[in-house]
Amino acid sequence: MPTLILVRHGRSTANTSGVLAGRAPGVSLDERGAEQAAALPGRLARIPLAAAVSSPLERCRQTLQPLLDARPDLPLHVEDGLSECDYGDWSGRKLAELSDEPLMSLVQQHPSAAAFPGGESMRAMQARAVEAVRTWNARVADEHGEDAAYVMCSHGDIIKSVVADALGMHLDLFQRLHADPCSVTAIRYTRLRPFLLRLGDTGDLAGLAPAAHGAGADAAADGGSDAAVGGGAGAP
Repeated sequence: MPTLILVRHGRSTANTSGVLAGRAPGVSLDERGAEQAAALPGRLARIPLAAAVSSPLERCRQTLQPLLDARPDLPLHVEDGLSECDYGDWSGRKLAELSDEPLMSLVQQHPSAAAFPGGESMRAMQARAVEAVRTWNARVADEHGEDAAYVMCSHGDIIKSVVADALGMHLDLFQRLHADPCSVTAIRYTRLRPFLLRLGDTGDLAGLAPAAHGAGADAAADGGSDAAVGGGAGAP
């Protein structure tokens, strides 16, 4: 199965103003976020990409634009399943004022039981995000082969929920994960299990480039194996 390169959108105006943006309109990258997006093509330069898939929200599409400009043959697909959690009545509110809401403790400590007023539950958020990933894994594999890689740009909670699924973690543990703006999280899906290759990586990504065929142990280390001993996929 393919390797998924998950990119969190660059820093946004909501990030810097301490607002829970959700799906509210008018949220775009700030100056730092634009710089982060501009650096993304260089960070991914050595990784062949079969497709680019984006949340429909503006800040994600802005994050991918420099990559698309650098690779004019790379097709962009918009996927509603990758959209930010629907925070409902909480959308657009200051995080500082939400911290005193009883629901916030539930969101942090027992998210599988949390549902946002006028919005969606965190269980539903994870289910549709994972379904989108699985659907795109199958599509990319069918169209580009099992060793293909593709990029998805989405949001922090979406990325953490996908990682939790890949690790077999209960959703109640997903708040222990973290992904900075414009960080890269990479998951290699195989026949038997997924392997987490990167989590919230903001540095060089050359190590994710495909290994040469017949590279022996190195081929297993890049996530192309179902090995369960000797370090297995993604070993340093």
